[in-house]
Amino acid sequence: MTTTTGAAPAPDTPDALDAPDDGFHVFDTTLRDGAQREGINLTVADKLTIARQLDSYGVGFIEGGWPGANPRDTEFFARAQREVDFRHAQLVAFGSTRRAGVPAQIDPQVTALVEAGAPVVTIVAKAHDRHVELALRTTLEENLAMVRETVAYLREQGRRVFVDCEHFFDGYRANPGYAKQVVRTAYEAGADVVVLCDTNGGMVPSGVQSVVRTVLAETGARLGIHAQDDTGCAVANTLAAVDGGASHVQCTANGYGERVGNANLFPVVAALELKYDRRVLPPGALAETTRVSHAIAEVVNLTPATHQPYVGTSAFAHKGGLHASAIKIDPDLYQHVDPEAVGNTMRMLVSDMAGRASVELKGKELGYDLGGDRALVGRVVERVKEQELKGYTYEAADASFELLLRDEVHGAGPGCSAPRFFRLESWRAIVEQRPDGAQVNEATVKLWAKGERIVVTGEGNGPVDALDRALRAGLERLHPELAKLALVDYKVRILEGAHGTSSTTRVLVGMSDGGAEWTTVGVGDNVIAASWQALDDGYTYGLLRSGAEPREDG
Repeated sequence: MTTTTGAAPAPDTPDALDAPDDGFHVFDTTLRDGAQREGINLTVADKLTIARQLDSYGVGFIEGGWPGANPRDTEFFARAQREVDFRHAQLVAFGSTRRAGVPAQIDPQVTALVEAGAPVVTIVAKAHDRHVELALRTTLEENLAMVRETVAYLREQGRRVFVDCEHFFDGYRANPGYAKQVVRTAYEAGADVVVLCDTNGGMVPSGVQSVVRTVLAETGARLGIHAQDDTGCAVANTLAAVDGGASHVQCTANGYGERVGNANLFPVVAALELKYDRRVLPPGALAETTRVSHAIAEVVNLTPATHQPYVGTSAFAHKGGLHASAIKIDPDLYQHVDPEAVGNTMRMLVSDMAGRASVELKGKELGYDLGGDRALVGRVVERVKEQELKGYTYEAADASFELLLRDEVHGAGPGCSAPRFFRLESWRAIVEQRPDGAQVNEATVKLWAKGERIVVTGEGNGPVDALDRALRAGLERLHPELAKLALVDYKVRILEGAHGTSSTTRVLVGMSDGGAEWTTVGVGDNVIAASWQALDDGYTYGLLRSGAEPREDG
């Protein structure tokens, strides 16, 4: 049977030269399957935003949801066709085969797929004999008729049709003959692609590859893969299916999906482009991978996974001294691809594992050339190790490390500090609990700045907030650029090595000036002392970023 290939632009359109060949499909189902993840609740506006991001990335198909199943998905399809200028992707409506005993042309869920107006329709069909009999409560023969007639009707309505064979691999294990019959029926009825779904996510790569290869040989159908991640193998299973002959991969952004999720779009695409040398995105789009991943994470209101392959902030982060020594010679010695290929960057982490190479590379990243001063590098390494022994951590506090490095580079000598913007005389925080239950938090800060002694008091929601307000009030008159600074994150951790409330405390403070964010660290016997150190570093770093000039006398 010859399949229809309607996804690629016509040869005379401007986008034809940029569109990947229709012989291989990247199909995204973030807006449907990904939205089933616990904690994700997308509005229509969210779905439109994500659709624009995915289209800009260059996926071939975007499954928007199940029109007719709920008002939100119905509204999305109506608005998407008016409000989204799809340049690379085709919009896909998802639904089911007709119900048992109901003709496709009058089944409301089938007609809703046509009314949605999407050029492509994916229908889910049962491929597991037990599910047909127990879930659909119909016969195996009727299920085949449901598949055949629904596909044929949608084709008559001018729609391109993909069929998702639900629970295919479990069905194949139980009754391989019937599972293959479902595939063959869908394909012969006019489905462009028949997708083998690992709905329960229980497969491993060797099994997927073997089954796909066998089904391809025995049915002649064009096959796709839809893998859930319950064994942690969804990406590997997807690639194994490609090895077996599948030419259509279904994924979700950042692996979002029900239970533990789906095959992650970004590692799958990166592997296809960089490892398989298969072009599946428009030219230059792969470099947008990290940006798109993080942008979608922001829309769904989930923090981007720091250790996600290719796009995580830690994906190309190096901590061990041995690694750093090798990377100094050639980054490829400890990196499987160039981070820039996927829009990411290499990062050096400075910790008590750091050696000279780590410090030199991190210094270079921050704009300090330390290569010619072994004594300086040695002092920085030792100081980092001493500080981390006390509980400091510089992995997540680049700003504090840069200030430490600056002290060693610009100080008067070993153990000296570089000029600062202000010098602390003392601080005091008071928490007053009143009989009526009200609590008053007050802080007084005494400091020197630009040769002037400043004493200022602030009130806040807590003692740390009061300290922050007092410090800001004391400095803003002399440094009005501080008005742009905002505290955006605050983390406290009680460190091991002491008992109960007397334990050592580490605080990480995140700040922003509207253009960038940075993190500083403080360690102390209590949360207020640790917080002061982190705030001190945070404001100092902010003033350095603003271009203000520090003074020897504060």
